[in-house]
Amino acid sequence: MALGLLGAFLPVLPGPPLSFAGLMLLWFTDRATPSVAATVGGGLSMLIITLLDYLLPTYYTKKFKSSQGGRRGATMGMIVGLFLFPPWGILIGPVIGAFLGEYAATRNWSAAWNSGIASLLGVATGVVMKVVYGIWALGYGIWLLFL
Repeated sequence: MALGLLGAFLPVLPGPPLSFAGLMLLWFTDRATPSVAATVGGGLSMLIITLLDYLLPTYYTKKFKSSQGGRRGATMGMIVGLFLFPPWGILIGPVIGAFLGEYAATRNWSAAWNSGIASLLGVATGVVMKVVYGIWALGYGIWLLFL
């Protein structure tokens, strides 16, 4: 579960899935058994957060009225960054991709900058969600084991 919390900051680690796996390991101990409601809720939350983590940079570029080029750039930047510049590429790839895609589409530095900032907000929101989930999982696991 601690590795899951680190995964919120280190893109090479899948944070929420690791946190959830840690909770699942508690089922195999004789010291603690997570409740079914917490397990199902934690699993659904993990799936939603993991999905949103990949979708938010593109969503924010759309919300901030970036062009189609900016949205496509954010998506392509995330994919390229994931494979070419791990682990940090998944964080900076969408930002650079949105900036370049918007600039290519509009030839406007201001619009490109706004698109990059929108994508950065999406990445930051994903990090916050992963931190909250990681803290919950770690806290719940400690509570089960020691209280």
